[in-house]
Order: sequence, then structure tokens, then C-alpha cells
Amino acid sequence: MDIEREMRFYKLYEQLASLTQTVDEEKDISSIESILNEISAMFRLSKGVTHFYRTPAEEKHKIGEEMCSYDTGKPGKPVHTVRIVTTLMSITTMTVYMTEDEEPLTQDELFKVDLTMRTALNFISRNRLQVMANDLAFYDDMGFCNIRSFFRYITWNGAPGNFDGKAAINYNIRHFSLINEEYGRQCGDTALRNHYNYISNLIGDSGIISRLGGDAFVCICDQTDLPEILDYLNEAVVIIDDSGSTAQLSAYTGVFCIPNGFEVKVPNDIMGKIMHALQIARDGAQGNVVFFSDMLMSDKERSRRIQNMFPDALKNNEFHVFYQPKVNINTGVICGAEALCRWFHDGNIVPPMKFIPVLEETSDICKLDFYMLNKVCESIRKWLDEGKRVVRVSVNLSRRHMINPELLKTIIDIIDRHDVPHEFIEIELTETTTDVEFRDLRRVVEGLQKQGICTSVDDFGMGYSSLNLIRVVPWNVLKVNKIFLPLDGESKDSTRSVMFKYVLAMAKELGLECIVEGVETPSQLELLRQNECELAQGYLFDKPLPIEEFEKRLDIVKYTV
Repeated sequence: MDIEREMRFYKLYEQLASLTQTVDEEKDISSIESILNEISAMFRLSKGVTHFYRTPAEEKHKIGEEMCSYDTGKPGKPVHTVRIVTTLMSITTMTVYMTEDEEPLTQDELFKVDLTMRTALNFISRNRLQVMANDLAFYDDMGFCNIRSFFRYITWNGAPGNFDGKAAINYNIRHFSLINEEYGRQCGDTALRNHYNYISNLIGDSGIISRLGGDAFVCICDQTDLPEILDYLNEAVVIIDDSGSTAQLSAYTGVFCIPNGFEVKVPNDIMGKIMHALQIARDGAQGNVVFFSDMLMSDKERSRRIQNMFPDALKNNEFHVFYQPKVNINTGVICGAEALCRWFHDGNIVPPMKFIPVLEETSDICKLDFYMLNKVCESIRKWLDEGKRVVRVSVNLSRRHMINPELLKTIIDIIDRHDVPHEFIEIELTETTTDVEFRDLRRVVEGLQKQGICTSVDDFGMGYSSLNLIRVVPWNVLKVNKIFLPLDGESKDSTRSVMFKYVLAMAKELGLECIVEGVETPSQLELLRQNECELAQGYLFDKPLPIEEFEKRLDIVKYTV
């Protein structure tokens, strides 16, 4: 190799080494490619091919990324390969080719080619690892932008005016666990991807959509696109597999229309508002779509006060158990009771609808449930010791307990601590609360039943999955919500009357004990008799009673029916 050519090589190599240490912009990458092309031509190479594999498995199956850095278009044979393995087990290889009519590389030339290849590979490997690190940091396992991407977007655009005309959205796809259960995880992933892609295309480059996890997402979009996005979130038909099968998805949605001039100091300036609006939407009182407002903030303050008051209220026994009798309508005898919580604070009663939904937002509801179970067991033990008549008492349990692996043990420990026979306790789970994997629910219900503890599904007919719920989970008792109970004077052919008739018949056919709640009039009682339902609960017999009054009712032989 002559001196002039050798000097040219080292000058090119020096430029290459310098650029690969500081490369950051597209123009530098272009310069690197130009240098590699000149060096390749200098050494009579016909082609240079690089492969990047994220894992050894990708290399084994040849499914990595391929890049051609130089190609004269002439066929050639491989003459040298360099392979680099990083500590993260990513693998980068480069192979150079020569045509058969070219003079083979000398040892000195091979050394220079090898040196150039290793320098280029170190850059490529580092560059691809940066891409991997970015993917891991800002994308989830399905390739969706994650919460870090969302926070980064907000931080970069947080100056006053940058969010003028924008809206922020937080949404949860409703009952998405049913898609996975009914069609399988793969179809569920396909549905999520198509749903995500549709909204991403609607938003375009004017905003961002990110997944918080599971079926929860956050977005920034133009307010002009908001009607179309909300329409899609309200009801969307989504393809779930390659054959074109579809499923209908809808969402609970919280929206914040960002005011002009709004300054975002921290991401929570936006996140806090849309998360709170979403929570209100999930509660259902204001519909599936809730727009953030100052009024919601006052509600949030009230919720915060309740949450702050709760620990001391629990410690000071401000929560009292009231018992609503369950009555056998054929005999008039009390055959059971439901334990209901009443909160007395500073001489006033706090309505359940004011504090139960707030406690449901956190694990505090679980503490209250265990408190109630403990108080019920204390009362049953007292009645047994005094020789009084004892009936089965149902205690409500939030679905939040389902994530607790120690739930069964905790329930049984509380009951056994008071030496209460298991047949006097019934655990009630409300159908209308948030989605729970049926397998977890079934595990808990079966575990309770093995211990001789009765289980019931409360508010049957109010939820999204009523029939599936009783198909999958082996309940003992079905509590029919009063929405099915026909009103006085309602026709026997009305939709409500027909549904009421067949719900009771279905429960009987399945061998489930069936009780109707909300019975308030003699004509409704007669309707139960006509449909051969023996058990009722409602104001026709009694409202929820303090323990002293309930004890007196237990001594009554029977109600007048």
C-alpha cells in the first residue's frame, strides 16, 4: 500500500473514529456512511452488510435488523466477519464481500479493514442499544407509548400557551377482562392494538396516546378532535383476530379541556384532573364521560376529608352495624339478616353514599369490611352465649379484597377468633363493582364454601356480566336487585315482569337460594308468592335496624304476611 493511500486511509479512519464518538445528528450519520463507502472502495470491497440482534435467539433464527452500508451491485464472496457481543447479550455482526476477480486482501489491508469494521460496529452497537434503552424506557411490551412518554411529552410542552386548544383524556376500556376470558389473550391484545392505533391515527402528530397499563390509557389531543374521539370511546367495533371477528368496546372517560395559557409545572397538573374525572365516570353517577370542573375539585376535597377522618373514626368505633331482616314470606319468620354500615360522627349520621364510594377508591374499604365482620361475629357470639335465637348474617365484601392472597385466611381467622359456627356467616359480593378476574372470584367463593361459609352475589342483574357470573362462580345465594321487581299495577306482560319471572325460575332450576331485595308493597309480596320465591328483604318488613331493635325482632315469632 503506497504512502499516499495509507495516509488517506488513516485520515479517513481518524474522521470515522471522531464522528462515532459524538454522533447525534442525521448529517453525522451521513458522513459516517460516506467514509465507510470510500474505505470500502479503497480496499476493493464489493459489499458490506451489518446485522443487529437484540438476543442470541434472534441471531439463531436470523430475525434481527439488517443494514447494507456499501454495495457496488457486483456479486461477491464473504472475506471477513466481525462479531461483537455486548454485556446485555445483544449481538452485532458485519461481513464484507469481494468479487472473485479482485486481488485478495493482504495482511496489512485485512488489519485496516478489520479496524474500520470494529470501529463502525462499536458505533452501531452503541446506537442500537440506545434505541433499545429508549424503547424500554418509553414503550411497553406491546410497543405502546407508556406513562414515561406521556410525562416527557407534557414536560417538553409545559410552557404557557403550548397546550392552547388541547384536551387531555384518561380512559379505561369497560369490562375488558371479558374479552380475554371469552376470546383469549391473543384476541385481547389484537383488540387493544387496533383500538390504540385508531385513536393514535385520530390524534396524529398534534398529541400523544400512552398506555398506563392493562386497559387504561391517557391522551393529549386537539379539542377539535375531541367529539370524534369521545364518540369512538363511547362505542367502537374493533377487529379482534385475523379472520375479521369483532367485539364492541366502550370506555369510562375523564376529560380536561385545557384552558388557554395554562402552565404545566409538573405532569400531575394534568394527570390529577383527568384521573379524578375518570374516577367519577367509573362511579357511574354522572355517565361514562365526565369533564373536569372546579365542582369536581370540591368533591375531591370532600373525599380527601373523609379519607383523613376514616382512621380515627374506625379507631373510635364510629361505625355501627345495622341489621335488616330477611324474612320467609310463607311463615313471617326472620330467617337471616344483612349487616349494613352506618357512620355516626359528632352526633350526625354520614350517609353511606357519601363515604362508601370514597373508601372504595382505596384499600380503606377492606379495613371497614373486616371491622364489620368482626362486629357481626361479636354480636353472634353474644347471642349464642345468651341463648338467643341466631340467624345467618350476611356481610358485604368489596371486590377490592380479591387481590389479597390472604383473604380466606383473614376471614376465617376473624370468625374463629369469636368461636362462631361458620353456618351463621354469609359473605356477600356485589356484582356491580369493578371488573375482577372470574378465576380469582371463583377461588375465593370455593374456598369459603369448603369452610361451610355461605356465599351470595348481591344486586344480581345490575352488572355487565350477570349470567356469566353465575355460570362461572358456584354461589349459594342469588340476591335479585329491586330493579327487576315489577311496580304496583304493572302488567304481567311487561318486560320487567317477564324478566322477574324467569330470573326466579332460573335461580330455582340452578338450585340457588333466591332472595328478592327492595320489597315494599303487599302486591310485590304477592308477586313473590306467585313465582314461588320464599325469601324477601325490604321496607315492607323492616328498615335496617340498630342491634338493640333487631334483637327485639328476633324474639318476635313472625311478621304479619
